[in-house]
Amino acid sequence: MRVLLTGAAGFLGSHLAERLLREGHEVVGVDNLSTGQGRNLERLRRHPGFTFLRADVVQPLEVEGPLDWVLHFASPASPPRYLKLPIATLLVNAEGTRHLLDLALRKGARFFLASTSEVYGDPLVHPQPETYWGNVNPIGPRSIYDEGKRYAEALTLAYHRAHGVPVRIVRIFNTYGPGMDPEDGRVVSNFIVQALRGEPLTVYGDGSQTRSFCYVDDLIEGVRRLMEVDYPYPVNLGNPEEYAVLELARLVKELTQSPSEIVFKPLPQDDPKQRRPDIALARRLLGWEPRVPVREGLRKTVAYFKEIVRELGHGG
Repeated sequence: MRVLLTGAAGFLGSHLAERLLREGHEVVGVDNLSTGQGRNLERLRRHPGFTFLRADVVQPLEVEGPLDWVLHFASPASPPRYLKLPIATLLVNAEGTRHLLDLALRKGARFFLASTSEVYGDPLVHPQPETYWGNVNPIGPRSIYDEGKRYAEALTLAYHRAHGVPVRIVRIFNTYGPGMDPEDGRVVSNFIVQALRGEPLTVYGDGSQTRSFCYVDDLIEGVRRLMEVDYPYPVNLGNPEEYAVLELARLVKELTQSPSEIVFKPLPQDDPKQRRPDIALARRLLGWEPRVPVREGLRKTVAYFKEIVRELGHGG
């Protein structure tokens, strides 16, 4: 296959690109490098089947030659990043999605949207099935990402219904692993980097809020399986094993053998209290569920960040 993949320098995009390249497919990676990492691109450039196009998909995109897939993984995805880039985040999920759907339509390609569990907002239903419509504050600070992705889902299905574009939509829950940006502000990378630097681990609120953490290899396996089925509606991918944030902080301290203390700060506005996927649909449709236990995945992630922190000159 020849696939176009946006967000190729990002955490998930780079892992998906590597998986496709290992399988022998050709990947045209697109990224504007606003939040992507150069080190992820360096890994990809070793593959002869990879070409890179630096572009912002907020503008219409022209690509020469045939395409089998347009995979849209471009968007700031962690709260600190998208809060710094509010308009760009809205536009990459609105105009960017439209331009890429137009590209898929012109090329006769299939379209894949990387959506998010954030479409559920601060959920009133737990765990969250795909049939739940969510509880999102449409004008709160997080709405730029939450509503951007909700719009992207609506637009994707509109193109499917109006133009017959074959589409897939994945709702991704918290994912972690090697390749994460140490500065992106997500809870796993925050805790590991703080622990390796001997800094206090920052817990927001009392730490009782829960998250579900899926190792990146498991997530990418689910994405590949979803590409192979004909199902246009959203599918949750994530780990249904639930962790309190404070519990995660203690586990990271243990795995890093860090003397860091745990400190508490006020909970940000609209921060979800609970987040756990109902993956019954993924089990039935894809035969998929996570295989990597959180402790094992965190060990691999800690090993990756030890190298990164050393490179950055902060000890570790």
